[in-house]
Amino acid sequence: MEIRYGLDEHPPLAATLLYGLQWFIIAVPVIVIIGKITAGCQCVDPDDQIIYLQKMAFLMGLALAVQILWGHRLPIILGPSTVLLIGIIASRNAQPAAIDTAILCGGVLLAVVSLAGLFGHLRLLFTTRIVAVVLLLIAFTLLPPVIELIAGKGNSASPFFRFLFALVLILGLFPLQRYLAGIWKSTLIVWAMLFGSIFYYLIYPEQLDWNSVKTSALAAGFFKDLLPGLSFDPGVMIAFLVCFMALSVNDLGSIQSVNEILKPPDAERRVSRGIALTGLANMASGILGIIGPVNFSLSPGIIAATGCASRMTLLPAAALLCMLAFSPAAIALIAAVPAVVIGSVLTYLLCSQVAAGLALLFEEPQGFTFTGGLVVGLPLLMGTMIAFLPAEVILTFPATLQPVMGNGFVMGIVAALVLEHGFFKQSGE
Repeated sequence: MEIRYGLDEHPPLAATLLYGLQWFIIAVPVIVIIGKITAGCQCVDPDDQIIYLQKMAFLMGLALAVQILWGHRLPIILGPSTVLLIGIIASRNAQPAAIDTAILCGGVLLAVVSLAGLFGHLRLLFTTRIVAVVLLLIAFTLLPPVIELIAGKGNSASPFFRFLFALVLILGLFPLQRYLAGIWKSTLIVWAMLFGSIFYYLIYPEQLDWNSVKTSALAAGFFKDLLPGLSFDPGVMIAFLVCFMALSVNDLGSIQSVNEILKPPDAERRVSRGIALTGLANMASGILGIIGPVNFSLSPGIIAATGCASRMTLLPAAALLCMLAFSPAAIALIAAVPAVVIGSVLTYLLCSQVAAGLALLFEEPQGFTFTGGLVVGLPLLMGTMIAFLPAEVILTFPATLQPVMGNGFVMGIVAALVLEHGFFKQSGE
């Protein structure tokens, strides 16, 4: 891999701004996709949803700057965690304060475990099979909200048209992913959202509500609804504890992948600082009442595509995210992306999760065995089954257990841990 600018180099100002803009363009779509889903779960009023996205953009920008300057100090983009998205969706019947408190406590615990040097013990639980299960479960347990986005209940467009539109958009992304190169390939999601939205609104122009894309001073309510008080729900707390275990492994993998490419000094310290700051950023997320961040694993591909490994080029991206947070009109315009486009792009992204999970399984030294299939198969089927349970069925569960037993991701991870470290521990495989 040819690296034009090294880790601590300062490219010329024009190049720094250009690379920063590229990182910003890559970060925004994921914030919009996950932010719109979580805002829809936690906010009813459209203005509150815009404020939610403002808070997300601000925190992601601030956390990115802190990571680059004092955390892992690596060229890694971050964004909202899909693992926590699953926890929020599965706990939507719980009080919002309980979810925010669980994210706050999970962030504090993650920071303490990392700074105390205890993270190595947690890593032992997450074998290759367990990590593969995590990746696969993220994809499969997010299918219900994806289906809701594409089906569009209460939308004036026919379900058949929305399904056909989604099918064409999803299938169209794969040949583009195959043949595009460089920054065009890295920013494919951006173009999919842009042109998908344009084509959709050309067919259904009446669905674009220009009144929502307004310049009213929503920034005045930017810091409203901070966590007014702690609300401890044991079920929600347990569910998010499992989610944070998976988040920590995701964070570790993202930092380690860039460490392997750049071979920086003090690699282990970078890991511990990076994960600790991810924990602190999630603590701040709980206070702000939004979903927490994680370091993204797509960063090595961006470094390879651009040839730039300078961490300094991410500082303009962080500044742009913070500036975006204080522009409600820009946030509202970005949030106008149709739900069917978001569902389609999210389906494409989840295919990458499945591919990564399967690749891990087949890279095991002993190969993919029947026992390995059982360790993966039961959690995957159980998690998917629970994810599709009707809400009225989950409501029959004891209230304390609903966030745990009604969370397909959590139950799948628990099943995988029991099989891997319990039933098949002595199998020798």
